[in-house]
Amino acid sequence: MTTKQRFEHILDWFSQNAKSAESELNFRNPFELLVAVMLSAQCTDKRVNMVTPALFAAYPSAQDMAKACADDIFEYIHSVSYPKSKAEHLAGMAKRLTEAYNGQVPDNIDDLQTLPGVGRKTANVVCAVIWNQPTMAVDTHIFRISERLGLTTHSKNPLQTEKQLIKYIPADLIPKAHHWLLLHGRYVCQARKPKCDQCGLTAYCRYYMGAYR
Repeated sequence: MTTKQRFEHILDWFSQNAKSAESELNFRNPFELLVAVMLSAQCTDKRVNMVTPALFAAYPSAQDMAKACADDIFEYIHSVSYPKSKAEHLAGMAKRLTEAYNGQVPDNIDDLQTLPGVGRKTANVVCAVIWNQPTMAVDTHIFRISERLGLTTHSKNPLQTEKQLIKYIPADLIPKAHHWLLLHGRYVCQARKPKCDQCGLTAYCRYYMGAYR
């Protein structure tokens, strides 16, 4: 099976069987998504969704959050992972967003990455989810299962994985494919004990066939 054929089979399976291709983070606008994605780094979406209602009630816009200091923000997000650094990033992001972009979240990854605490993965998520752009955010789940499935080969970092994935995934499918892969890694192809008996992709999976690494 060629790499191109593997991609075609796997994407076809997802298109027919995946129940959802949407973010599990709760948000109502681009600013809220940006904040939620920043909070989700090394933290579960469930935990993020528990803290954002009060956070967004206190700071419904970038302009509101820009008036707060990191210590103020910390009080709302102290239960997420790395709350101190995330509070500092959110405070800096809101100020930069207000001063440079009039409080409006940029629609491209270059401008997004000028915001404090916003890296390539976060920028890719925002562009894909909000503007349906062909940007592939690679988290630990996608990095792991791309190698297991054989969609990537000996990828050493998220950027290498991203480049290999977008080479073969049609541009119009990339935003959906991001969520297909992420959710499959989160609930089926888990890190410690993949649920191969519940997976419909074993016929194409390098890990299942014993050829992984």
